[in-house]
Amino acid sequence: MTDDSGVVHGFPHLDTVRAAITALHRRLSYDGVLSYAPSVAPVDVAFSDQDDLHLGAQRVARALVHHLRLPDARMIVGFREMEHAAAVELAAGPEYFIELNDRFRTHRGDIGAALAHEVMHVLLHRLGLTFAGTRDNEILTDTATTYLGAGWLLLDAFREDQVSSQKLGYLTPEEFGYVLAERATLFDEDPSVWFTSPQAYTAYTRGRARAAQDASRPPLTSAGWAGRRAYAKHRKYALEHGGRGAPGMPYAFEPAAEGLRVSFDCPTCHQRIRVPVRGRVRARCGLCRTVLECDT
Repeated sequence: MTDDSGVVHGFPHLDTVRAAITALHRRLSYDGVLSYAPSVAPVDVAFSDQDDLHLGAQRVARALVHHLRLPDARMIVGFREMEHAAAVELAAGPEYFIELNDRFRTHRGDIGAALAHEVMHVLLHRLGLTFAGTRDNEILTDTATTYLGAGWLLLDAFREDQVSSQKLGYLTPEEFGYVLAERATLFDEDPSVWFTSPQAYTAYTRGRARAAQDASRPPLTSAGWAGRRAYAKHRKYALEHGGRGAPGMPYAFEPAAEGLRVSFDCPTCHQRIRVPVRGRVRARCGLCRTVLECDT
């Protein structure tokens, strides 16, 4: 797990984030994802300067193990000087050794965030869920931590002013906000009430706005007038050119036995959905069971 001093903003990893959300739904199933409600409560991971360092770290680790449904896993937490914020030894278990950077001795409020990421590494290891390459695998870990209810801690650890900055994890603050917003919609939660960092709240609102775009793109009926007009233009082009649509759009047309089909990403799990082009259509995602109202 990294601790970035130079904070990158925006959505440079969004494709990998969406792929991670799809992978979670495929590996855990619809019911499995919903079993991670509600998010870990702030009181369960609170850590004050008056708490004993090691006993407090063990208590927070146990709370995260419980939330992430790893009852037979025991986390042994230690502190040492190291380059990264934290690391975990992924062995066969049931004991796992987590090392935290020595700076957390005096930044105890962020211990929960660091532990959440490392405990998620254990869960993904047990699930056999991994992405190729260190970068993508860490993005998967951040996304899974956030989507399964412990990642609001990572975003809340983000602070930035004119002279200094702090961010834990590999996602940008806005990408953490995006995943939190996706979870908030699925679980009907409002994570903003847990933030102690004003910068975290700002990043969340920006991520929430980006997630809202996913839920308001054609052929969904929630798309705006401009999107609907562009969609009609591209549909006409596809009908006139044997099913070939314009590239670079969030939807694609393809010929089918019944005439023409359009494919697009489910706004919840981001799995690709295909429906016939025949006006008003109600589609149900086979992966996350979201019912989508479409105007094809």
